[in-house]
Amino acid sequence: MESGLISSLIDHPVSDGVLLLDRGGRCLVANPAARRRGLDRLVERHAASLAGLYARLLDGEPELPCELPDTGMPLRGLLRTVKIDGGAPIAFSLSIRLSEDLDDWLEAAESGGHALWVWDLRHDQMRGSGAWIDWVGTPGRDAPLPFEAIESRIHPDDRVAMRAALHRYLEGEGSQYLCEYRCARADGAWRWVRDSGRVTARDAQGRPSKVAGTLTCIDNQKRLEQTLREQRGLVEDTQRLAGMASWCWDLGTGRVWCAAALRERLGLADGAGIRAWLRRCGRADNHPIVRRAWRDLRDRGSQRHFELLADGVDGPVHLQVWASLQESADGGPARIVAQVQDVTRQRRLDAEIHRRSALLRRVAELGRIGGCEIDAETRTLHWTGECAGLHGREGESLPLQDLLRHYTTESREALEAGMSRVAAGAPPETLELCFYRPDGEQIWTQAVVDFTREGGLPPRYLVLFRDISGERAASERIERLAHFDALTGLPNRARLRQDVDTALAAGGTLYQALLLLDISGFGGINEAHGHAAGDIVLKAVAARLHMLVDAGDLFGRVGADEFVVLLQQGTGRDDVAATAQRIVAGLSDPVPAAGEILRFGVSAGIAVRPPGVGFDELLRAAGVALHGARQQGRNHLEFYSPDAWRRARRRLDIEHALRGALEHEEFSLAYQPLIDLSRHSVCGIEALLRWHHPELGSCAPDEFIEIAEATGDIVAIGEWVVREACRQAAAWKAAGLEFGRMSVNVSAVQLRDPGFAQRVLQACADTGWPAMWLELEITESALLLDTDALWACFDVLQSAGVGLSIDDFGTGFSSLSYLSRFPVGRLKIDRSFIADLASADGTGRAVAVTRAIIQLGKALRMQVLAEGVESSADEELLREYGCDEVQGYLYSRPLPPREMVRWLQDQAQGMAEHRLALA
Repeated sequence: MESGLISSLIDHPVSDGVLLLDRGGRCLVANPAARRRGLDRLVERHAASLAGLYARLLDGEPELPCELPDTGMPLRGLLRTVKIDGGAPIAFSLSIRLSEDLDDWLEAAESGGHALWVWDLRHDQMRGSGAWIDWVGTPGRDAPLPFEAIESRIHPDDRVAMRAALHRYLEGEGSQYLCEYRCARADGAWRWVRDSGRVTARDAQGRPSKVAGTLTCIDNQKRLEQTLREQRGLVEDTQRLAGMASWCWDLGTGRVWCAAALRERLGLADGAGIRAWLRRCGRADNHPIVRRAWRDLRDRGSQRHFELLADGVDGPVHLQVWASLQESADGGPARIVAQVQDVTRQRRLDAEIHRRSALLRRVAELGRIGGCEIDAETRTLHWTGECAGLHGREGESLPLQDLLRHYTTESREALEAGMSRVAAGAPPETLELCFYRPDGEQIWTQAVVDFTREGGLPPRYLVLFRDISGERAASERIERLAHFDALTGLPNRARLRQDVDTALAAGGTLYQALLLLDISGFGGINEAHGHAAGDIVLKAVAARLHMLVDAGDLFGRVGADEFVVLLQQGTGRDDVAATAQRIVAGLSDPVPAAGEILRFGVSAGIAVRPPGVGFDELLRAAGVALHGARQQGRNHLEFYSPDAWRRARRRLDIEHALRGALEHEEFSLAYQPLIDLSRHSVCGIEALLRWHHPELGSCAPDEFIEIAEATGDIVAIGEWVVREACRQAAAWKAAGLEFGRMSVNVSAVQLRDPGFAQRVLQACADTGWPAMWLELEITESALLLDTDALWACFDVLQSAGVGLSIDDFGTGFSSLSYLSRFPVGRLKIDRSFIADLASADGTGRAVAVTRAIIQLGKALRMQVLAEGVESSADEELLREYGCDEVQGYLYSRPLPPREMVRWLQDQAQGMAEHRLALA
């Protein structure tokens, strides 16, 4: 190749680097682009790393790609051999692609959200990167565009501002062109961009000829700015509603910025200096406050809270300030920022309250009485300390309705009526009012009620109270001693009889009913807390009756914990029931006493007045109904009915008859056999108590046992049952009858008797019946009496061999802990479960409960007996479930002693015949 041709190629003005290398890798010649980048020196420096490529070219490969390390990214190139007339290689040519750098920089710029552009002012041609063409140019066309074509893509509202910014820059008014505007997207939407650039070339006269710049998408920034504006507006609205304002003092410039509302309130211009603010707060009282706050902020940097009185446009302005110091980057003080709250309205209200309080205190001091003001619109009461103390309360204000709840109905209505009259223009009225303090004390006051209107203030009532309780007490003491209860102040039985009989006689067509109330648990309160606590409860109940009973109804105390109310306001049974329920609910609220809360219930019996009936008859009928209500539990009420009366009469007759039943030998025992399922033989007999009275007839145990327990007669009756059962068992045993153990039912009342166990053992000894063949059946509830006396009783019985069983198991409240701790040897399944055992739904709840009880007994190593077995199907199922013993009409009904002997003899004969047949 000729040297001239090589020189021509090397000197050609191309952007890529071209080098000619000898066979050893030294640079012979390089074009200007390669020399500018120092590629001639770079190739020689890395000749050793390129030696392998040179060798491969000499071996015959025509060309090889290569990379040269550079200060930035590697340079990629291509090595070729240079031959003359097809001979052996004499040199190497190396071409390096340098134009890729520009592409990389363009790619980096566009990846960062920037588009590049160049504007040739002489020819009015604009060119740009691909992103710039997509944003403001014509997509798909990279030819230069005139300025007007670009301007047409800009939002019409932004074009004037863009032209003005560009004009100012080209005229030399700034160091850089910068403008933000919206440009059209391909889909018709608008994109926010920031456009910036500088002059890169000027003509001979120094005028700009070329401008280059960048275009950056700022959509996210604009959205963030909009969000910040909305949030700032929200904060400003919140501050405005709360009377708050932001405040900032730049210590370097002395300028103050704050919310417009605060500036307008103080009459200051926007951007006013700190001196103008200090003049507004220039009152003498503010000087030490401001100086102290400034020292604390400057020296300690701590937040300060203080209050100032400033001069406003409409008068004095009270400002609460929370201020803190912000430091500059070098640690020095930069600015004071604060939150300022306008509390002028609150301070005026405080002053008004203080004025009212001073007025009321002055009134009380002059007249030695309590006074209050009542707002006519809100009905809020503001009173003096004397008035609050008179009512037994604390605090400065409360709703009028809350106070009136403690007034009697008559006084409440009288006060309301008096307030209405004085508000209508009547002169001040004097009333005598009665109310009850929270502690139950009755207070009588003389109240003067007036109505006042003052300019600029809401209309209000002025009420002055004077305590006249002592005066009334002196005049009523004699009357009260004769006709009223000394503790509660309520009418006693004698006075109530007079008042009720008078009301009944004058009742005419009124629907009248007598309500008899009883405090449930009152005896327990006296026992646990003393009679003083009981008195507090009675007083509280009496006070509540005054608030709960309607006007026109009569009420009083007729017994230790019994109260009577004559209801006359209803029109039927439903009205009476609703009123009674309201009274019961109101009376049963707990009562605080001596630091404790006393809880109790209230039961109520109601008797509706028939014609011609007086107080005593109504009270007796209400008492019968009250007894039924007590049986239902606390806070229940019941109406009197003839059936209830008959039940009460029957109960009273039984109670009286029980007292002589033992002496008259009216009790007897019936016996029912107990059958061992595995051997189908008699394993025991249960003794069942029977009572036949000459006048009452036969009384079932369910009817008289409960009454005997309540009266205590069950102790003597139960002792007779044990002794008689043991005597009869010993006689049968002596006659050669085999039947196993004798079972006797005992009551929980008997178990509480300390000498019960010894008397049982004495009965066994006296009758000759072994204690180990005696079994006592107790109820589940008896085990709940977990006392030392009960444990002692069981220890004595267990040591003597007396067995214990749980009767009617499954119908009471049992505890597995009690069953496992007490010496119980047998569970008796109640007959109610056995009755449904073999029915059509025999796989239901009765089966599940029965099987569970049997499994429980087995788990506790107890025998299980089922009562009430009346069919072979019941027997078969119980045998299948693993039950040990049964009892019921399938085998025998309860029999008198003579019939029981014959039954035992028949059983013995049947067993003998069965054994002979087997033999």
